[in-house]
Amino acid sequence: MEAPARSLVAPSTVWRGRAHPLGATWDGAGVNFALFSKHAERVELCLFDPRGRREIERVELRERTDFVWHCYLPDARPGLLYAYRVHGPQDGGHRFDPSKLLLDPYAKLIQGKINAGLGRSQVIDTAFSWGDDRAPRTPWRDTVIYELHVKGFTQRHPEVPEQLRGTYAGLASLPVIEYLKSLGVTAIELLPVQAFVDERRLVQNGLRNYWGYNTIGFFAPELRYGSRSAARDTIGEFKTMVRTLHEAGLEVILDVVYNHTGEGDHTGPTLAFRGLDNSIYYRLDPANPRRYLNYTGTGNSFNTSHRVVLALVMDSLRYWVQEMHVDGFRFDLAPTLARNASQAFDRNGAFLSAIRQDPVLARVKLIAEPWDLGEGGYQLGNFPPGWVEWNDKYRDAVRSFWRGDPGTVGELASRLTGSSDIFQPAGRSPRSSVNFVTSHDGFTLQDLVSFDRKHNEANLEGNRDGSDNNRSSSYGAEGPSADAAIVALRARQKRNLLATLLFSQGPPMLIAGDELGRTQQGNNNAYCQDTELSWLDWEAADAELQSFVRELIALRKRHPAFRRRSYPKPEDVTWLAPQGRAMSQDDWTNAETRALGMLLLGKQLAERDDRGAPLEDDDLLLLLNAGEEALEFRLPGQGWQLLLDTAAPGRGVADPYYLQPRSLALLVKAR
Repeated sequence: MEAPARSLVAPSTVWRGRAHPLGATWDGAGVNFALFSKHAERVELCLFDPRGRREIERVELRERTDFVWHCYLPDARPGLLYAYRVHGPQDGGHRFDPSKLLLDPYAKLIQGKINAGLGRSQVIDTAFSWGDDRAPRTPWRDTVIYELHVKGFTQRHPEVPEQLRGTYAGLASLPVIEYLKSLGVTAIELLPVQAFVDERRLVQNGLRNYWGYNTIGFFAPELRYGSRSAARDTIGEFKTMVRTLHEAGLEVILDVVYNHTGEGDHTGPTLAFRGLDNSIYYRLDPANPRRYLNYTGTGNSFNTSHRVVLALVMDSLRYWVQEMHVDGFRFDLAPTLARNASQAFDRNGAFLSAIRQDPVLARVKLIAEPWDLGEGGYQLGNFPPGWVEWNDKYRDAVRSFWRGDPGTVGELASRLTGSSDIFQPAGRSPRSSVNFVTSHDGFTLQDLVSFDRKHNEANLEGNRDGSDNNRSSSYGAEGPSADAAIVALRARQKRNLLATLLFSQGPPMLIAGDELGRTQQGNNNAYCQDTELSWLDWEAADAELQSFVRELIALRKRHPAFRRRSYPKPEDVTWLAPQGRAMSQDDWTNAETRALGMLLLGKQLAERDDRGAPLEDDDLLLLLNAGEEALEFRLPGQGWQLLLDTAAPGRGVADPYYLQPRSLALLVKAR
């Protein structure tokens, strides 16, 4: 342990300070330090030189109020680097180790190499000129989510200045803003941008945690996405990005990871929480409190059933809304957060109740990934009002139908109309279902129609990682193909999947790059691939597919029948067999049924806009044929016009309508 080189802080300049707020708070005159630890016996505040390498002073915190250790340094200023050494017991669930330098859980900025034990918390000045920043506040019914990775989106973008590629500033650059607006999406959902660490195994194998689901600092933006020109002001760069996206009418949603931390299992590094008060911050195994309950598959589970841990999560969320102006959150493995002290999921428990009554958080977008890896962890449909949920049953049903799996037509109909079987029993609406066909986790759209199985060898885990339940197909050749028929079929299947997504009830989510035809060469778990395998290749973009996605989003926005606030009544939707009659029970239960039509009558929309005016729409007819044979579809009445056909664009309308194999068509009849 290196002793302090010299004293910069005389006892007379260490004041008592306050127990709140937690963290290091610059008040314009000095800095207040406050750290929670119930079981600590002694706490030392360590101050460092500007590079964070040399400890120049150690201040013992002698004041403790309600288990919060605190002091005030009147001579401290923003930019100061600091860490803590915490003394205490090491038996049972306690793992205090004063040889470890610990990060402040409330640090607003973290500098240095965290994995090497050189991570330092930094005092900041929060001043920023937001001007007339206004959140777009896009209603859920009008929301189109675009999931993207800050670095991967611009790292190879030829129109983004080289020094800004892969950064927050790059995401706010004019070429990116213009692209997002032209595409028609309304919200970008950023993969984790809270400070995170690379797992030891990855570092040893020359890999990195690319996705970022390994958080260590819940208040601090990840520095690896800061541009060189703003190295000392990453927070300002992040805020500028949000302000610029807001000016363009785009919401910013953060994918957040509060279910576990980057300290891993019992063999992992001691970086913060483990050394501050292990038995409080983590869910411990009652049979062996040196080990952790692992509902997340990452080695530990954050103990949000404890009031202090819950308060930290709530404070962090409010900080990102109030100070960083973000518009919502997608909660990774959300059931872990909602587990109570008995480890059971509780929709009326502390975490979900705290968010529901919070005046700041109750008004932002809240998205749950409604599953974790523990017993009782699959909770799709069980989150309370105000939440929306990633709907993996939608993903699986749409993939299965278009692959031609038997017996899928009935579930597809439920998914097209908002998954009422999942959400309506609890009084929820179509907005509760975030529909998606692909996400960061799994195959890209191109790979979904190009591979029968995963190819994750580059992850150096023997291809054992990643899901085997992909419901994908290569359509005749594993991987890239020069066969014109296979290429054409794959292109049509991509259009089918995308059109189904945009014409379904419930907010759709696209993953960035699917509209470009992006491939990960069959890797369905590219979490550790910070390489060109993951970065978007803009120069190889599929211009026709891009144009098609723009058309789909525009059609969705044009027709409120696809964006209902409430579930359609049985009489609002007519399901048609190819013969033009209503689908019979035999049609629904026949495993060989591969086609159906969905008729939406605009006059029966029966909804109103925000000002109370009746919403009207044209009659719409969606025809779907997942079979390998063409069929003739009898149309209900006359006057139909073709809006879109994934197999024959620009063709006219005849009755019966000739629907090619594995194709989708959308027809309209003006009222």
